[in-house]
Amino acid sequence: MFYRKNLYSWESALRIVSGLAVAALGYWALHDPTWVGAAVATGIGWAATGVAGWCPMCAMVGRKINAPAQMS
Repeated sequence: MFYRKNLYSWESALRIVSGLAVAALGYWALHDPTWVGAAVATGIGWAATGVAGWCPMCAMVGRKINAPAQMS
């Protein structure tokens, strides 16, 4: 793996669910094509960060997950 995950598993699941909900709501509820595209792109972005387990904004502020210490 080339990156360290900076999202907890519950947060990843929440991002996937909310991202898909925003994309679906934007697709079916909005009527202006510009807003539909923005909502779908935002939802897909949220879901993608949840699937990857890594958020670029969290990485920019230095967020890390407290992993248990490994014994050598």
